[in-house]
Amino acid sequence: MTIDVPQHILDALTDVDMPRLSPEAVSSETVRLAGTDVPVYRAGCVIVGSGAAGLRAAVELKRRGDDVAIVSQSAWGGTSACSGSDKQTLHTANTADQGDNYKAMARAIRAGGAMDEDTAYVEAVGSSRMMASLQFLGLPLPQEPLGGTLRYQTDHDEVGRATSCGPRTSRLMVKVLAEEAIRLGIPFYNHATVVKILKEERGPESRICGALVMKAGDRCENNPIGLALFVCNVLVLAAGGPGELYRDSVYPNGCFGSLGLALEAGIELVNLTESQFGIGTRREGFPWNLSGTYVQAIPHLFSVDADGNEHHFLAEYYRTTQELASNVFRKGYQWPFHSTRMLDFGSSLVDLAIYRESIAGRQVFMDFNRNPLTVPGDLPFSLERLDRDVSQYLGNAGARQEMPIDRLRHMNPLSIELYRRYKINIAEQPLEFAVNNQHMNGGIMVDTWGRSNVAGCYAIGEAAGTHGVTRPGGAALNAGQVFGTRVAEHISASGKARMPPEADIRIAAEQGMAEISTLLRSDSELSVKAIRTEVQARMSDKAGLICDPRSVAEALQEARLLNKSISTHGIAYDRAAEAARAVQWCQMAIASEAVLAALDFFIANGGGSRGARAICDRNGESLPLSKSGPLEAFRFRKERDEHRQEQIVVRMGTGGFDIHTRQNRTFDESARSFFERDWPAWLTGRIYDLEKS
Repeated sequence: MTIDVPQHILDALTDVDMPRLSPEAVSSETVRLAGTDVPVYRAGCVIVGSGAAGLRAAVELKRRGDDVAIVSQSAWGGTSACSGSDKQTLHTANTADQGDNYKAMARAIRAGGAMDEDTAYVEAVGSSRMMASLQFLGLPLPQEPLGGTLRYQTDHDEVGRATSCGPRTSRLMVKVLAEEAIRLGIPFYNHATVVKILKEERGPESRICGALVMKAGDRCENNPIGLALFVCNVLVLAAGGPGELYRDSVYPNGCFGSLGLALEAGIELVNLTESQFGIGTRREGFPWNLSGTYVQAIPHLFSVDADGNEHHFLAEYYRTTQELASNVFRKGYQWPFHSTRMLDFGSSLVDLAIYRESIAGRQVFMDFNRNPLTVPGDLPFSLERLDRDVSQYLGNAGARQEMPIDRLRHMNPLSIELYRRYKINIAEQPLEFAVNNQHMNGGIMVDTWGRSNVAGCYAIGEAAGTHGVTRPGGAALNAGQVFGTRVAEHISASGKARMPPEADIRIAAEQGMAEISTLLRSDSELSVKAIRTEVQARMSDKAGLICDPRSVAEALQEARLLNKSISTHGIAYDRAAEAARAVQWCQMAIASEAVLAALDFFIANGGGSRGARAICDRNGESLPLSKSGPLEAFRFRKERDEHRQEQIVVRMGTGGFDIHTRQNRTFDESARSFFERDWPAWLTGRIYDLEKS
């Protein structure tokens, strides 16, 4: 029996209209900087980014009586508003099924290593509150008749802690949070790009005092690039991940994040070696992850060469039709590439095969109107000949239909509807796809309250480097909500954002303006397009899922030369609207060098393959096999156990990047709270550790 869902319900979960922003507040104050009259805006706290994490922090701050403003490059245009997958996952404690142990959940979140144990527990224990508050705001998470939340298994998830509203789960999260932010009267400054973080020196330390912003609404004859000065006591970086870093990317276009911006301000980053790569449609069309039911329907995967010839390429890797089909299915909950899953004919051999087809210049397609073709010498595909876990899942789902498109329509009709919205009918035509960069697991180093190493600066969402090597699918959405709330609690407890500051920060602002003026040069031979092409090609070709020591070292030298050239010659831009892009590409080039420096440091110190990347080495201990024999070119190093216990910290210095390791923070699972003993710490605010701020 096929699930019959009325069209209006499919429409509501696929076409999610976002709320209209209130009219923007006009500045009533200006300051003259370097001969330019610059409008001034003041807020106790400025949040950079209008995605789910940033909106959560803004709402929680406003509810606590703090003064907060949101600065956004493009409201509703970021990753959480525009990305998704077949049934996009929200990862929380599974309290509705067998119950959950928060400590066990924390162990699962940090299982890949290079993650602070206390952070994992914070995310686990905060997940129930996060989900309940989203439901209170109207997030339509599915329930069973007795009120429990429906669950399923996802990436790096052995218990089944995943739930979903459908392919647009994160967009729906943004919608309900945005509606609440607008209801609370939180000011939004849209089409505004933060280009420089400003600090004041206070004794031996520095503290955030504001930011320079390029704001479209403030462009005028005397201020052609629309520079604006935001004065604040607290800055929360919530601008997502560095989506523009890779050519082969499933991020929406224009997602720059804030890693380069943070590095320029002396903020420490961590775990830049850790990303996620997986199959998805190309960003030139409609970028979307192809996890979950897209592959659990077991479509036929094939490639096409330059002459139009079709290739059943997976048949060169798997020994039987059953083995091939079962591993295509497993990409549903083993979606990210993982080096160890290339071994023993596992599911990441699919990723490797697709990667090799792509670098050979072939296009790769997914056909839902054909079952997988037969592996030569074996029996044809049959639903009766699948590995036990696959057969059991399809049986439980009632997905025993003859063709993949019918199995997909039965399990998840929204997945078909979504592509149809973008003029792609996967019920009639094959879908082109590739292995793409999807998520940065590293980012700004923060403590359990979201504080960075610079006083007054916090980071949340994908901007924060809290995820370690692996993370269960949907854990990032959960982390953004949990830390958005914790950051707001901490800022409010400090009292720093209660009122807009009256400080005069023109000295810091003039220094920032001078740096921007040095960068933006009409006579430079370096263009935004040239820098973008160079950075993205280098990262995709030499720092993607398949790496080797020599290529990474060469890429690092090339990145250093590019940044030296930018520093010497600046970047040209054609028109005022492109000035912000020029600054962002300067910062993206810096972030690229930082990632490569961390990766080179890791490899040079014996780092092996883990998570997103295989470090290929002719002396490597691990050798993927294919049906045709060993894949010697992809022999790779094993991960070293000691590297799981540490993280790589990167900081931008005057002569390059300072890189060192630190041990993961630990969490004592045997510790027990006691109400009467511990309540005073809550009542007096000692839990916030404000002296450190």
